Amino acid sequence: MLTEIKYIGLNPARLFIFSFLGLILIGTILLMLPFATTRGISIINALFTTTSAVCVTGLVVLDTGKDFTLFGQIVIISLIQAGGLGILTFASYFSYFFKGGASYEDQLAMGTISNIEKIDEIFKTLKRILIITLGIEMVGAIFIFASLDPNLIPSFSQRIYFSVFHSISAFCNAGFSTLPYGIMENGYVHNYLFQLSLIFLFILGGLGFPIVINVLKYLSHVIIKNFFLAFSKRKDVYKPRVMKLGSKINILTTLFLVILGTTFIYVNEYCNILASHKGIGKFITALFTATTPRTAGFNTIDFSQLHLSSIIVIIILMWIGASPASTGGGIKTSTFAIAVLNFLSLGKGQKKIEVYGREINDLSIRRAFAVISLSLIFLGIGSLVISYFDKDLQLYEIIFESVSAYSTVGLTLGITSSLSMGSKIVLIVLMFIGRVTALTLLIAFFKQVKKCDYTYPSEDVLIN
Repeated sequence: MLTEIKYIGLNPARLFIFSFLGLILIGTILLMLPFATTRGISIINALFTTTSAVCVTGLVVLDTGKDFTLFGQIVIISLIQAGGLGILTFASYFSYFFKGGASYEDQLAMGTISNIEKIDEIFKTLKRILIITLGIEMVGAIFIFASLDPNLIPSFSQRIYFSVFHSISAFCNAGFSTLPYGIMENGYVHNYLFQLSLIFLFILGGLGFPIVINVLKYLSHVIIKNFFLAFSKRKDVYKPRVMKLGSKINILTTLFLVILGTTFIYVNEYCNILASHKGIGKFITALFTATTPRTAGFNTIDFSQLHLSSIIVIIILMWIGASPASTGGGIKTSTFAIAVLNFLSLGKGQKKIEVYGREINDLSIRRAFAVISLSLIFLGIGSLVISYFDKDLQLYEIIFESVSAYSTVGLTLGITSSLSMGSKIVLIVLMFIGRVTALTLLIAFFKQVKKCDYTYPSEDVLIN
């Protein structure tokens, strides 16, 4: 499959980008069909909705439950699933399945796209991704179904559909809901079991498949070592560093951001947006509010009613986003962690970043710096253009909307549907760039320089 495409000049990065463009085009055409909506849809709104679904953002200009028919909603959730996993994960795996194998070059290309280092594990890992995704979404749907009030959704089949829709949307960090006001809807805003189910789903989806697989390997290793081998005569086979450095960094960073964000929201909004909740409900709402900016996009509160200090914290959490190789967006927790570790190493006078007995290589540091710089450049340009098209908006509203789009979060201060056509196009571009990543765009369209065996003399450049 990938082998044939090389002849028309598509490297893996370009193939990744054009696959998303193709999916957006197909989705836009499907949503413009007469039976996809209840009252018709303009091409810009169809393009916006499709891009938001494929890029698993969650920003909406129409009511998903009312303005789209069952067919339209199925198209949207299918786009979310395909966009969340990456269309190439589906296409390449099933191509491999039907063809009975894949060439060495196909595996190299898939490894580049999927961030998988060992060639012999590429399709095995893609198979695990599909199984883990469907398994977690199925478990999540069961928990959501069990948490629903039959009085709100009397039909058994509709409760199943509601559960499956929100399970896929949550795990893919999309934030789409068939409820008119999202999870703020009466009957759901105080359904804390339902909210905990969503938190479980979008945190797992935001951790990233390599981390989930690595954690599963680590848990199986611990169980075998501590339990099975204790009751058998087999000797323990030593496996060094089952838990990888990247997994440790991302998990600890995620825990740090969740704890810090939840604590801040709980304290700062205790008598504001949390006032209508009592007891454990305040904590769960604060937890939901602090974790959904990690690109989940669901809301149990009106974000426009937050204190300005809380809005700034939400913007920072959205900008950092989820973990790499996940369904979430943002600059990623590993990028943020490397930047912080770099600050600390410079402050200590160290020449290298050292953590957990390992040294982070220079390429990872350069990538982290590039990702941060590019995100600030695109967010700055996007905010500038939106401020030109919609001059009546406050600066913090524009920045919030831009970061939400670029980090594929889907949260809003309530201005999305009222934006001008120009601003909607800006958000579409930001959503797409944020999903495929700006660094991938550079790699795709810049001519790659061949590796040379010489080096120039180094020279220091004055920084500060």
